[in-house]
Amino acid sequence: MSESQANQGPTGGVTPHLTIPSRGGQAAIEFYGRAFGAEEIMRMPAEDGERLMHAHLKINGASLMLADEFPEWTGEADIAPKGVTLHLQVDDPDEWWNRALVAGAIPVMPLEDQFWGDRYGQVRDPFGHTWSIGGQKKG
Repeated sequence: MSESQANQGPTGGVTPHLTIPSRGGQAAIEFYGRAFGAEEIMRMPAEDGERLMHAHLKINGASLMLADEFPEWTGEADIAPKGVTLHLQVDDPDEWWNRALVAGAIPVMPLEDQFWGDRYGQVRDPFGHTWSIGGQKKG
């Protein structure tokens, strides 16, 4: 296996693979870096030289893959993500929450202490994906 193949993505488990609408893949990588501290492992441009065919990121120790949409393959353009929430279980939910908001995430559910013992809230990223942020309540 070549080095580039080894970095394409995880080899086991379940990994989210996001489709980013409106050719926003490059911007999504930048946003996820600012909002969630994402580390870019690799990216592969499409043959057209404009769109992103594949990217592999690490966020909070886990893999996330993403690509621009390709309506010529799926028949859909400018898709609106729905029905999935990506969860980040973190050491300091307030820090992660504030960083996401500064980066441009929109609050969906306020970050608050919850009955199950976590501090938890949800945001929507500029590409339509919902993220929940949770962690143990302080003191």
